[in-house]
Parts: sequence; structure tokens; C-alpha cells
Amino acid sequence: MKSIKNRDSYYTASQWQLFWSRFKANRLAAIGGAVLSIFVAIALFAEFIAPYSGLADSRNADYPSGPPQMIHICDDAGCRWPFVYDMTSGYNVIEKSYSVEIVEENGEPIRKPLQLFAQGGQYRLLGLLPTNRHLFGVERGFVHLFGTDSNGLDLFSRVMFATRTSLSIGFLGILISFVLSLLIGGVSGYVGGRVDTAIQAFTDVVRVVPPIPLYMALTAMFPRDWSNQQVYFAMTLVLGLVNWPTLARRIRSYLLSAREEEYVMAARLSGANGWRIVTRHLLPGFASYIIVELVINFPYRILDETALSIVGLGLRRPTMSWGVLLQEMTTVQAIQLTPWFFIPLIFFIVAVLSFTLLGDGLRDAADPYAGIRR
Repeated sequence: MKSIKNRDSYYTASQWQLFWSRFKANRLAAIGGAVLSIFVAIALFAEFIAPYSGLADSRNADYPSGPPQMIHICDDAGCRWPFVYDMTSGYNVIEKSYSVEIVEENGEPIRKPLQLFAQGGQYRLLGLLPTNRHLFGVERGFVHLFGTDSNGLDLFSRVMFATRTSLSIGFLGILISFVLSLLIGGVSGYVGGRVDTAIQAFTDVVRVVPPIPLYMALTAMFPRDWSNQQVYFAMTLVLGLVNWPTLARRIRSYLLSAREEEYVMAARLSGANGWRIVTRHLLPGFASYIIVELVINFPYRILDETALSIVGLGLRRPTMSWGVLLQEMTTVQAIQLTPWFFIPLIFFIVAVLSFTLLGDGLRDAADPYAGIRR
């Protein structure tokens, strides 16, 4: 779309042209959007990017709590295709520390060349195409670019799958809360009267309940014998059912002020029903604000899931999410001996910051009173 370069084009531009022009002028928001697109790609193609499944069937028993394996190009034997050394690790009970050794064969360290599009475990790409190709790997043994956890599971693979789980929970939670906000706020704002009073009383009851204790109470009700899939969908349902009041209030306020406009009266006189008036005439003018609100609230849903999983009230092993992975960093031993357990925290922080930057940029772009940069 062409940018708006002069005052004449500014006054003749459509709403979305103005929105896009303001957004492109915000470089931080563009960076946040680019980073989030990478996270989305990771979530979609996690099986392809991850060299292993991250589950017990891909456990490296010789490398528990092993540090990240560095990629080498040159060593004492010369330069070659990028490779990693075959390594083992073990816990020294006497010194209370982990020891790492390079495996040697005939007095030489074993070098494992990295392979692009390497063969590995079978999976379905995007859930459709059966294949066994992965982005990288080695011919024999394992490669652990982010190290391993205490069970010898590849941390890189687990972070890739955890990214998918955490983002999908945030997305589904936002989707549920959006539908509830649209229905409750739309009915309250358009109908008004006693219906509006009753709905707002119920909304106030939900809003005054402290969210964290409510999360903890609801998630503690999950039966311990539930499967990982059941806990996953229950978690998304909880996050969606608790976080709708704010957006519902804003939709209600907008509809209360807009329902008496002349174009709404014209739609009524032409025979349009309430559903058509709300969906085709009222909400489109408020769509940009709804999108901004959803993007800004997305990281809060990720924060909720991560916090609950860290304290053991959310998702559980063997499900992989950022919160589940970060459970292992809550010990003093992890801080002192295995700092690579904090790698999932880096992904979590970058994702939240990217959503924040993108949300701020969208909010500024949606401001009808914001001027465009020359």
C-alpha cells in the first residue's frame, strides 16, 4: 500500500490507509511484529525446526543436565564443515557439581558434522504431510544447541514445542474472551435499559474478584488424573472466561454512544435487524480498537499460563510450555550449576516485549487524532 505523503492524500485516505501509514512510521512496532512473525513460524513448524521430539523417546542418557554444545568450524585438526564434539556429562556427588567430558576415540575427539534437513523422527508437517526431515541434526548420536535438562532431554527441541503451546494457549484464551466480550458488551450496549443494568452488575462482580487467586482456585480444581490434553483445554477455557470484562465494557461504551447516530437510525428504518446493525455498521468503526486491545492483552494471557505452570497449578509434564520448562530454574542448583535452564526465560521475555511494542504501535496507529509523520 502506498504511503501517505502529503496533506491532500491524508484527507482523502481511507481509515485503513491512515492506520497503516501511522503504523509503518513506528519502527519499534515493526520490529516487534517481525519478531512475533518468527515466533509464529516456530509454532507452526516446531516439528521441523526441532531435531527431536523433546519427550522420553529422545532422551540422551549420557548427557543429563549437559551444557549447550558449541558449534565449531576449526580446531587443532584444521577447518571443516560446522560440527560439534560428542560429549558426556555426569554429577559429581563429592564436589556437588556437573562434569562434562569430550568423548574420544583412538586419542581423538569424536566430531559430529551438522547436517541440514537431516533425517530423524517421523512426524506430520502442519499435521498433514508425513516426513522425517528436520532443519538440522547429526548422522549418529545427538546435538544439543541449548543443552539438556535434568532428564537428558534436548532443551532446544523442548523450547520450540513450548513456544507453540504457550502461544496457542494465549491465542485461544484471547479468542474465547473476545467472543464473550463481543456478545456481552454488544447486547449490553445496543439493547440498554434493564438488560444493560443487569449485565453491568454481573460484569462488576467478575471484575472485583482478584484474578490471581481466582486463577489458582480454578486451576486447582483440575483433577490430577486428567490427561495433558484435558488440562490444556481447561487452561485455555479458564483464561478466556476470566478476562472478558474490560473489553466488554469498552464495546458497550462505544455502542451506547454510537447507536443514536443518524446512519444507525437509517439502518433501522430500512428494516435492518439488531444483529446486522451491530455487526455491519457499528463494530467495523470500532474494529481497530478491538484489534489493539486483543494484541495488548495477549502477553498477559501468556504471563498467566507461565506463572501458573511454574508454581505447579497449570500445565504439567510431559506437556511442554514456557511455564513447565521454567519450573527447573526455580532451584538454587539451577542458578549455580545449570544456567542454560534459563534459556526458555529469554524466549518468554522477548515474546512479551514484542507483543508490548506491537500493541503500543497499533494503539498509536488507531488513534484518529494522531498526525502522520512527514
